[in-house]
Amino acid sequence: MPTLICDCNQTMPLKPQTLGTALNEKLTLHSALCRREVGAFQTAVQSGDDVVVACTQEKRLFAEIGQQTEAATSVIRFVNIRETGGWSKDAANASPKIAALLAVAHLPEAEPVATVSYKSSGRLLIVGALDQAEQVAALLADALDVTIFSQGVSAQAQAGFPGQERKYPVISGAGLSIKGWLGAFEAKWEKNNPIDLDLCTRCNACVAVCPEAAIDLSYQIDIDKCKSHRDCVSVCKVAGAIDFSREAQTVTEAFDLVLDLGAQPLLTLHAPPQGYFAAAAGLAAPGLLATVVKLRDMVGEFEKPKFFAYKQKLCAHSRNETVGCNACVDICSAGAISSEKKRNQISVNPNLCIGCGACTTVCPTGALTYAYPRASEQGVRLKTLLSTYAKAGGSHPVLLLHSQGSGQQAVDALGRAAQLQKTVQGVPANVIAQALWHTASVGLDIWLSAIAFGATQVVVLVTDEEAPAYLEGLAEQMQVAQTILNGLGYAGVHFHLLPAQINGGAQAVASLDASLQSLGRARPMAAVTPARFAVAQEKRSTLDMALDHLIVHAPAALPEAIALPRQGSPFGSLLVNTDTCTLCLSCVSACPASALQDNPERPQLRFIEKNCVQCGLCVKTCPEHAIELQPRLLLTSQRKETRVLNEAQPYQCIRCSKPFGTLKAIESMLGKLAGHAMFQGAAADRLKMCGDCRVIDIYSADNELKITDIR
Repeated sequence: MPTLICDCNQTMPLKPQTLGTALNEKLTLHSALCRREVGAFQTAVQSGDDVVVACTQEKRLFAEIGQQTEAATSVIRFVNIRETGGWSKDAANASPKIAALLAVAHLPEAEPVATVSYKSSGRLLIVGALDQAEQVAALLADALDVTIFSQGVSAQAQAGFPGQERKYPVISGAGLSIKGWLGAFEAKWEKNNPIDLDLCTRCNACVAVCPEAAIDLSYQIDIDKCKSHRDCVSVCKVAGAIDFSREAQTVTEAFDLVLDLGAQPLLTLHAPPQGYFAAAAGLAAPGLLATVVKLRDMVGEFEKPKFFAYKQKLCAHSRNETVGCNACVDICSAGAISSEKKRNQISVNPNLCIGCGACTTVCPTGALTYAYPRASEQGVRLKTLLSTYAKAGGSHPVLLLHSQGSGQQAVDALGRAAQLQKTVQGVPANVIAQALWHTASVGLDIWLSAIAFGATQVVVLVTDEEAPAYLEGLAEQMQVAQTILNGLGYAGVHFHLLPAQINGGAQAVASLDASLQSLGRARPMAAVTPARFAVAQEKRSTLDMALDHLIVHAPAALPEAIALPRQGSPFGSLLVNTDTCTLCLSCVSACPASALQDNPERPQLRFIEKNCVQCGLCVKTCPEHAIELQPRLLLTSQRKETRVLNEAQPYQCIRCSKPFGTLKAIESMLGKLAGHAMFQGAAADRLKMCGDCRVIDIYSADNELKITDIR
């Protein structure tokens, strides 16, 4: 796969021989690849092999040249080595990082996954003040089928708005609600106003005659102001649009797109569904023009990847309609995940899912996994990145994970500032930036794997595009990961949540620069030998392999166990109060991970700590409240072995001597039923028998009334 590197005007100290050695490829340094040296690019794309171009500045130009080049069949990939490495005061030492970025660009694209489809025919609902809605509708009506839901007239209504000409259907009412997604929105409201907008001719007679000014130019009556003079009814006899006796009706209508100009958005989700746009400031809303342009293009069929995969068998959400783990439902900012506790599962709406991956990060079992790219593909990228960096002579690598949107903007702004300003240093040579679809899409398993592969720190750059719940979830997971590493003897701070402002100007850039410089100089302890395992798609398998490697190469003597934070811990033990536990074993049937088990031969509650995900279902199921979670990471071999948490003496049947329960449970039952009239004499003795003997005793007793004796 040919690699083309270019240093326009010699703004980057690139070392082609060093880079070529790390990539096992002979590289030529170009200075005007998109201009006078474009022939080298054309020759490369005619080779048929995938071509990596180390320039994103002229990405569009290269793509056009590739299309115009005869017999060009190569796939072109682009990688940014300028803002992320070459434009830095530390660029002379950045060759290992640049080699690593180029190596990752050579990797194949993520495997395709199932897609989610949307279909929009352009039915747009604009919600808001009628005068403002009509002005926006004028910009969209030639491309979309516009309907306006009127919410009165704004205080800043301009002359001529709302217009007298009925250009667009106008509806109104109370209690408007919206649900759905692009191409499938459902608007529901109560049509309760005395004026029927379908019959209204906008003659303004009712507005002029109303003595309380209860009717404005949205042609709806403010009932609180109305004093029941009914002058409006008198002047509207011909049209018959006003009827105070009309009963309220619930109306539902379908739309493909929604533009909400109301002061209070109808949907307050941090990640609203695709096709819904809110501009609470009305015409003064920043970005309204961009929204209008986007709406004009939202007609047709659209697809996106199905970002998640769900395995119900691994889910610890609920058992027997009792909810245990609710982490994914709580963290989802799109309202895409709901509980189906009756079916012992959660439900994810793929149309509402935005692909943030936060649910997969906080899922303790791996029932929810990120599908595009898969965890295994992320693992290959990290291993390639860090191994190439080390091969090229780099040391103390810091992995900087950021989003493809605002996070990328922050990194690019820092690189440009370093090129133009003397006071900004830029991205340090040992800080390797990697873009993710969303920063919340990777968590504990990938972070610990990165440390095992050779990274000394993992930094997640977050901006205002991340929901507050995401930041809380990431912070909890980082605390767990940091506690594990420190408990294993790896001194220092390895995980950081780094906030950055996108619109903060020079001050925000300087703040990000100072933070990265500080992190680049830090030297937390890391594994001496890089791991060689492959990241698995199963989260628990990856965690086990990463932990095994970190434990083997731990720099200090290991404790027996590491106490972990209670929030977000996917590992732990159980504390069972043996005085109150009756070994009913309801916890065993509730455990989704087979961590709790019974013994068919003896009354025992057994436990495999490695399987426990700390979901809490056993705690909520236990009728005696005898179980308590103990978040920890056990480091002895006992973690993978079966151990007995509680056992009891078996109770033997008084008739056949077969054990059929525990002594404690039967004695507890006898004590509770001792005063009951139904369990006296022979009936009380039957409580001490096994099921078979109880039936035999009933049918052999002479004084028992049998069903066959009833006539």
